[in-house]
Amino acid sequence: MASTQFGLSLLLTTALVAAPALAEQNFNRIASFPVVSNMAAGADTERETSPEIIDATADGLTLVYTDSPLKVIGFVDITDAHDPKPLGNMDVGGEPTSVTVLGGTAFVGVNTSESYVAPSGKLISVDVASRVQTGACDLGGQPDSVAKAPDGSFIAVAIENERDEDLNGGLIPQFPAGTLALVDLKDGALDCGSLRFADLTGLAEIAGADPEPEYVSINGLGEIVVTLQENNHLAIVSKDGQVVNHFSAGSVDLEGIDATDERGALIFTESQKGRLREPDAVTWISDDMFATANEGDYNGGARGWTIFHKDGTVVYENGTDFERAIIQIGHYPDKRSDSKGVEPESVTFGVFGGTPYVFVGAERASVVGVYDVTDPAAPVLKQFLPSGVGPEGYAVIPGRNLLISANEKDLIEDGGARAHVMLFEMQDAPAVYPHLTSAGMDQLTGWGAISGMVADQDGIVWAVNDSFYSFQPSIFKIDTKMSPPRIVDVIRVHREGRPAQKLDMEGITLDGHGGFYVASEGRTDRVVPHAIYHVKADGSIKAKKGEIGLPPELMAVETRFGFEGITKIGDILWMAVQREWRDDPRNHVKLVAYNLKTKEWGAVLYEKAQPETGWVGLSEIVAHGDYVYVIERDNQHDHRAVTKKIYRIPVAEMVPAPLGEELPVVSKELVHDLLPDLTATGGYALDKVEGLAIMEDGTAWVSTDNDGVDDHSGETLFWSFPVK
Repeated sequence: MASTQFGLSLLLTTALVAAPALAEQNFNRIASFPVVSNMAAGADTERETSPEIIDATADGLTLVYTDSPLKVIGFVDITDAHDPKPLGNMDVGGEPTSVTVLGGTAFVGVNTSESYVAPSGKLISVDVASRVQTGACDLGGQPDSVAKAPDGSFIAVAIENERDEDLNGGLIPQFPAGTLALVDLKDGALDCGSLRFADLTGLAEIAGADPEPEYVSINGLGEIVVTLQENNHLAIVSKDGQVVNHFSAGSVDLEGIDATDERGALIFTESQKGRLREPDAVTWISDDMFATANEGDYNGGARGWTIFHKDGTVVYENGTDFERAIIQIGHYPDKRSDSKGVEPESVTFGVFGGTPYVFVGAERASVVGVYDVTDPAAPVLKQFLPSGVGPEGYAVIPGRNLLISANEKDLIEDGGARAHVMLFEMQDAPAVYPHLTSAGMDQLTGWGAISGMVADQDGIVWAVNDSFYSFQPSIFKIDTKMSPPRIVDVIRVHREGRPAQKLDMEGITLDGHGGFYVASEGRTDRVVPHAIYHVKADGSIKAKKGEIGLPPELMAVETRFGFEGITKIGDILWMAVQREWRDDPRNHVKLVAYNLKTKEWGAVLYEKAQPETGWVGLSEIVAHGDYVYVIERDNQHDHRAVTKKIYRIPVAEMVPAPLGEELPVVSKELVHDLLPDLTATGGYALDKVEGLAIMEDGTAWVSTDNDGVDDHSGETLFWSFPVK
């Protein structure tokens, strides 16, 4: 049995369970459920799905989530939390916006609005076991958030009556105004005759005539806290609908952030003064205090989260700490820099093992931060958990030690990952994630899009980022002896003191003299050539002979899918071409050779798998011992992934034929199937397995490319196993 990093975690888990007194408790992901599997047989599975808000039945065995694009609520059987099962969808006659479950009854807010100026909606109740609607109350407006009183006596609904962002530049006020609806429950059933509204107009300094309630939560006293997100305001409302207190959500001064969009570089030296919090989600953490996720939506977004006392006092302000910690684990979404950064959107509370936790979800970074709030004035960040793309809602099931995330982004139109519900379990085990971090460096260092690697001495791996960071091409020094492995230094690749722009570094190898050779994939449609660069130890590209362009024989047949990896055998550099060039036989790609001494070019052919869906190509090449190892992968995500494998080729067969002649086809032998590794942490299979480095002792390190967290979960897997 192969010993992987995941296998090691399992062994550690077993040892810790055997000695509970010494156990370390952490949340780890145990399963991912693609919600497309809830669609009926024969349904159009190419339609977008989107699990947004989620809750569980009282017995903790069934999940219920909203799916707005399909206009349904979905059900998941988690009797075996490690193996969720689909229970199908139920049409709710409109767009479900929120759900809360009391016992075995789901209460769902449904938006039926025909326009912004004529909003409408209803609150329905559904028996989860039978999937039968048992009641409905007309709300007279567009519902957003739904919450249940802890004692089961009533339901609160935030009626947002949201603004039209295309009207007058999205400025508010836009009428009709929003409100808060309260509905009593009698023996667990909706009592529509008790429907009452709390008047929230005239409270906020910002567009007070047009309150836009976003999220509600109810404490043990029956008090409702409601966020007025666009108004940057908070209100405390009694169960009879009276506003007992209200106050501005205030602002935060942000220092050391990246506030500039689309520059292809992670630079955290900027600031924003007086940034309005504009909280989205809110959750009580006691009868006196609540936490907010300060996403922003109108003119603000403070990138963090806050704990307030219900009298309006700020108990704790996170500032930029949440975002900065996310930067270190490679989840920072650079393309959102000028907007709201990581966008903390969800905040959830639960007590596990006697410890109170706040779970803060970052919509754009696709992670959830786990905070111990034993001392509300000084929360402690315990760990980060990777989620699917765009986490929107969370549910806690403390009785089963489970945390659930609903991840709304479905990338079907872009050929990306489907939307998922993910399950995390508190275990007597080490934290599995993150696999790679830059924590501990003297300067805050962001990273992402790891695309090529090479092993060095003493447990060091060097890795490059790709063209996502076009103005910050970087070589990262990773110490694999640390747990988790850590980026301990970064070399910026430059020409004459300026960032070496237009590089798409997809491979790196050592030059044997302290420097590197880097393979850069070109883009013929952008006049960027495929090339090899000789980079000094300080990151500078050698002035005269630092760039090695392709010969005419290759330029004549090239395509945009170029070099994906580089390795060195003696005086010869070998580059793997990702996909077929115009003169290649079907399902064959070139392994291109360049002799550093004679300046001669040559190649051999490699036969890759016939793709079942999409395409299959090479993404790395590494020489080790008597073999050359390559990563062969398809471009598929999640349950659609088929080919994610490492093969080896005898070095003896790596004899390049001159270009223009018939190229020999090398043999290959399967070394390792990566699919089990990619799903070993309970997530779905990521598409881009891009980096491979093999140490002298045969330990292989593999990494995935997180696409710079652009329409991607941001998750980077970085793990090891022995190769033959």
